[in-house]
Amino acid sequence: MNDAIAAISTPFGEGAIAIVRLSGARAGAIADAVFRGRRALGEAEAGRRLFGRLVDGGETVDEVVVSIHRAPASYTGEDVVEINCHGGILVTRRILRLLVERGARLANPGEFTERAFLNGKMDLTQAEAVMDLITARTDLALRAAAEQLEGKLGEKIGRLREMLLGLLAHVEAYIDFPDEDIEPETGAALLDKLNEARAANDALLNTAGQGRILREGVRTVIYGAPNVGKSSLLNLLLGYERAIVSESPGTTRDTIEEVINFRGVPLRLVDTAGMRDSEDAVERAGIERTLKSVSGADLVLHLVDGSRPRCQTPPPGGEILVLNKSDLGEDPEWQGAEAVRISCRTGDGMERLGDEILRRLLGGKWNAGDSVVAINVRHQACLKAAAEACARARQGLLERLPPELIAIELRAALDAVGEVVGKADAEELLGKIFSTFCIGK
Repeated sequence: MNDAIAAISTPFGEGAIAIVRLSGARAGAIADAVFRGRRALGEAEAGRRLFGRLVDGGETVDEVVVSIHRAPASYTGEDVVEINCHGGILVTRRILRLLVERGARLANPGEFTERAFLNGKMDLTQAEAVMDLITARTDLALRAAAEQLEGKLGEKIGRLREMLLGLLAHVEAYIDFPDEDIEPETGAALLDKLNEARAANDALLNTAGQGRILREGVRTVIYGAPNVGKSSLLNLLLGYERAIVSESPGTTRDTIEEVINFRGVPLRLVDTAGMRDSEDAVERAGIERTLKSVSGADLVLHLVDGSRPRCQTPPPGGEILVLNKSDLGEDPEWQGAEAVRISCRTGDGMERLGDEILRRLLGGKWNAGDSVVAINVRHQACLKAAAEACARARQGLLERLPPELIAIELRAALDAVGEVVGKADAEELLGKIFSTFCIGK
């Protein structure tokens, strides 16, 4: 934490502009050692941008615009210098080497954001939201990350911690003053407050599935017999010709995967080989991959030709049954079948299919104007531990166990919830989280 750190904060490659970032108590002095402008950086007001040159000895490396942000009013809470230079691979590397030669060290992945957390500029959920914001692939995912970065998840966790802290304080006060017996109605009130905390905890846990959908996407497999229109449906959903469409059966022999932004939800669409008995070794291998894809799918679109009698293709279970070729008329065997009817040729029914996909994935829980708070896998593990501890505390209250045992469970719940926002001392946890960040962030 006492080192000055430096990194290239823009993507590797060529571009109009690149940013090299410095943070630490000596950031300004290190940058001043290589900067030549009308004023020294140390004399500049915070937030000012200065035009000048970066030099290596007597040689000009690049013309740059440098901005300086002084502690604590900066992203990391330390002195931060950002050098805007030309975006070439060689020039940015040379500038970075100059800064290291003057006393900085190369930043670890996520170290700038880690310092922001350690310096109290954000809680751990906000720090994680930075990476979610960078990797967001849909508007809904972007909004969820932005709201988490604003601290909305942290606020909910803070309220839950206050509930648990109040409960723990009540129980520990009784332990410290055993002569002050708890009246029955006080014990009932304590149980009510614990149930309220459990409900708040469960409400956050219930967003885990939605959080996974936003961050990772939904693996959606298009499954069915040959020539029912699987590749046509893939192309229609993508909006361009990605898969070869042919009347010859067995055209698709391998899985084809593409990601789309589907009404704000990332879908990982997988087109698969048609299910049938085949003597062709390559096609059989493709069918095996189909079965493997279905077993790992979040959602299966079971596509059939609705203009023909019911086929013997085994349904994978839990799928959305989609009757294609509605423009050719529907075979009587499908009458009354619970399915979405579409035509890949005309596009009819695609709106209904979209509605059904969203209903299955989100259960109609999100609207365009809703606040989007969704926990990730780490938050889920912490909150599950808190839920289990709260359940044990509740059972202890019902069984009138010694208050010391109830206090232990409430303390465990409080620690687990605190770990979500980084209130617990967990150096190993921090290292694991920030190691997934980009260099320079």
